[in-house]
Amino acid sequence: MKRALAMLVALGLTGCGAANRLQPAKGENLPVAPRGATATPTPQQLLTATPQQRPQRSDELMTQSQDRRSDEFDLPPR
Repeated sequence: MKRALAMLVALGLTGCGAANRLQPAKGENLPVAPRGATATPTPQQLLTATPQQRPQRSDELMTQSQDRRSDEFDLPPR
C-alpha cells in the first residue's frame, strides 16, 4: 500500500517539472530595464547566467614544484 502511494505521489510530482516558456503573470510587466541599458531584457536573457555569476573552474595542475620567495612580513611574535 505504501509503495503504491509513493508511486502515485512520484507520478504526480513528475508533472510539476513541465518546461513551458516563462511569461509574466497576466496584468504584470517585465522588470524595468537596468540603468544604462538600451532595451528591457527578455525572460530568457534574465535567466541566462553571466560568466561573473558562474565562473569557469580552473583545474590547472602544478607541473613543477617551485620554492616560495621569502616573506619580509613573516616576523616572529614579540
